[in-house]
Amino acid sequence: MSTILEKIAAIEAEMARTQKNKATALHLGLLKARLAKLRRELITPKGGGGATGEGFDVAKTGDARIGFVGFPSVGKSTLLSNLAGVYSEVAAYEFTTLTTVPGCIKYKGAKIQLLDLPGIIEGAKDGKGRGRQVIAVARTCSLVFIVLDVLKPLQHKKLLEHELEGFGLRLNKQPPNINFRKKDKGGINLNTTCPQSELDLETVKTILSEYKIHNADITLRYDATSDDLIDVIEGNRIYVPCIYLLNKIDQISIEELDVIYKIPHCVPISAHHKWNFDDLLEKMWEYLKLIRIYTKPKGQLPDYNAPVVLHADRTSIEDFCNKLHRSIVKEFKYALVWGSSVKHQPQKVGIEHILADEDVVQIVKKV
Repeated sequence: MSTILEKIAAIEAEMARTQKNKATALHLGLLKARLAKLRRELITPKGGGGATGEGFDVAKTGDARIGFVGFPSVGKSTLLSNLAGVYSEVAAYEFTTLTTVPGCIKYKGAKIQLLDLPGIIEGAKDGKGRGRQVIAVARTCSLVFIVLDVLKPLQHKKLLEHELEGFGLRLNKQPPNINFRKKDKGGINLNTTCPQSELDLETVKTILSEYKIHNADITLRYDATSDDLIDVIEGNRIYVPCIYLLNKIDQISIEELDVIYKIPHCVPISAHHKWNFDDLLEKMWEYLKLIRIYTKPKGQLPDYNAPVVLHADRTSIEDFCNKLHRSIVKEFKYALVWGSSVKHQPQKVGIEHILADEDVVQIVKKV
């Protein structure tokens, strides 16, 4: 392990002392590709499967999963206790939480699982202080809460982002619009739909040769960087929405709070005094992109207490049926829908119909 870490340190040092200009772009692209390969080896070591992290992997329940990431003693456990009513040990010393503590909240009819993860320290992505297990759990979450201490926020924010990025998590980003397809012969074929400031054929070939890829079709649909290309080739990057929680706002003035409110993706809170939790929950709902569908049995009123919760990317009638039970799709005849996704109330729709938030659905089966 230390040899990989030494190699990573050597490459990072070389990148730090290399000037950035057109002449060195090729060399820097090669170094970035090597760095990404070494990082991947760190995450998934070659050889047999590693030992399971004790008490880290928690069974997934509910409609979404949120992980609390942050340095020790920023108030993650207090926040979990006050939000979910689950006791997570709280004390005035660092590293009180040693394993994942799960909790669950109900919000707008959706069950949301909250995970209080142990504090991570600088160098976590290289395996320091259980950091790798913590970030591995964060990779399975549908939303990440980065909890920061408001008295020292921005320095910590950069460090935490760096740790998570080094582990293949991309926060508040969309997957790069790059089409990449391997083939058997024909060399590297690069197509661009707009002018590129960083990537040219030579740089792309250098990066791909590091991965031993000599035949591929690549289409760049925007001004991409070499990091974006490496992300696409690696293919194990996870794009997660993230909210920064600035905790302990009871220790600062109103003027400072006004300034903090202008930071994007940020919610100032006080976990101890339970301040601003409603704003936090509202933002959480917005970032999770969940929609609620109500069911209506024939001849009865819709059931508004237990909605079926779907993700905004998968909202067809078919997804709705699969969420209820896998066998329903085979017996499906048509559905009646009331709500904003249809023109008439009710409207007869097929299995491809896309539903909107708070629609009411009645499914009619084949006899």
